[in-house]
Amino acid sequence: MDRLHLMSVFVAVAEEEGFAGGARRLGMSPPAVTRSIAALEARLGVKLLHRTTRFVRVTEAGQRYLDDARRILSEVDEADEAVAGIHAEPRGYLAVTAPVLFGRMFVMPGIVEYLQQYPAMTVSALFLDRVVNLLEEGFDVGVRIGELPDSSMKAIRVGQVRQVVCASPSYLAEHGQPNTPLELANHLMVAASAVSPVVDWKFVQDAQTTVVRVKPRLTVSSNAAAIEAVRHGFGITRLLSYQIAPYLASGQLKTLLSEFEPGHLPIHVIHREGRSAAAKVRTFVDLMAARLRADPALNG
Repeated sequence: MDRLHLMSVFVAVAEEEGFAGGARRLGMSPPAVTRSIAALEARLGVKLLHRTTRFVRVTEAGQRYLDDARRILSEVDEADEAVAGIHAEPRGYLAVTAPVLFGRMFVMPGIVEYLQQYPAMTVSALFLDRVVNLLEEGFDVGVRIGELPDSSMKAIRVGQVRQVVCASPSYLAEHGQPNTPLELANHLMVAASAVSPVVDWKFVQDAQTTVVRVKPRLTVSSNAAAIEAVRHGFGITRLLSYQIAPYLASGQLKTLLSEFEPGHLPIHVIHREGRSAAAKVRTFVDLMAARLRADPALNG
């Protein structure tokens, strides 16, 4: 069998963590995928995958081969596009990652538009509230909120958000509104963190930093859950401005202590910077950057 084909099958199975998922991505039958992996392992003389009835995982040798296979396939795509011309129609598979709420609110509509515009493309989106290593985990494009560490990735700034304290009008009517960060100690607090029972919130005014140790009555594991709690009148929480933009616009939530907010957090779209960005990546990044820059919720 063709080596590049076998590499493509292996990458699909490894990233989907299953033969059935890899088969669906490639439009192949599961038996054909199984035969391809067996042929590749026989050719290499190395076991690449751990197989159980519940999951498929790469072996240590398989992880090294996966990293190399991704790089080789990407370079082959770049070579094909260089011959076809820069305006070639994007085709193939694109993997995208972003924070959970940001992905649902802003990235998913862009993905839908992209798929409608380029019918030869297939997209897989993973929305997680953790930093994803694009190279190690096989993603083409990611969205980052916050300052970026030094990296070989190409980063395009597309907006900014704020850390905002908020509560519902009904809660404020019953409990009053804090005028300084220290007054938060007198209120019911909600924290979107499952790491610690106490949370430190930083505030800044006139170049002076104040750190308030918040002791939440309610700690939840997701931003969406914190929003629901305060939206229904229970306490005060702190989130990113984009996460509550619809509720601010509808009047369901109100921001507090605005004059004490720390600096803005930048939003970047990042992708691997090769000799020339693949057409599928370049077109997606251009579309997403234009959408995000045009959204007032991300540029306040």
